[in-house]
Amino acid sequence: MQDYYGMSPYTPVYGYNGTRTPYRSGWQYQSAQQPILMQQQPQRVIRGFAPYTYPQNYRDALELLRDAVRGEAEDRAFYEYLIENAPDEKAKEIIRGIRDDEINHFFLVGQVYYVLTGQTIPAQEEIEFEDPDSYCAGLESAIIGEQNAVKRYRRILYALTDRVLINVLTDIITDEIRHGILYNYLYSKAKCPV
Repeated sequence: MQDYYGMSPYTPVYGYNGTRTPYRSGWQYQSAQQPILMQQQPQRVIRGFAPYTYPQNYRDALELLRDAVRGEAEDRAFYEYLIENAPDEKAKEIIRGIRDDEINHFFLVGQVYYVLTGQTIPAQEEIEFEDPDSYCAGLESAIIGEQNAVKRYRRILYALTDRVLINVLTDIITDEIRHGILYNYLYSKAKCPV
């Protein structure tokens, strides 16, 4: 059976089984039968789509949330190093803003984990922080760290179904992208070697 535009019936993973037809300002969904419970659905796994499959990626997402919180103590020491070694007050202000965002992310990630599991993430032991070789090396490390954070948070986002949690992760991801841009600006402004 095909809908108005010749498309196959729409059957997303969460259990809706029916067809969609154009309706005034959007789509109208017509049920072919009662929704199927998620546990009864055949799992659709497409080669190369592993990170996008729900609920298979749920456990990985929980581990990624725990990892995001584990490095928080080291991150704070890292930001203090960058602030102390920044060449001017404008750079220090930018790094303070990033640090404050990251502290908020730490809180939000803990909240997301609590909503998903009903548990808090246990505090981790203090990790010995090693100063980067230079301010420029610290900025380079920060740029790479922000890119890795975006990848990690995207993987977590793929496992979420609650709209509020999706919005929280989207906010965190856009902050991380913005932080990467700011670190690139600071790297360029400090005339760090390429």
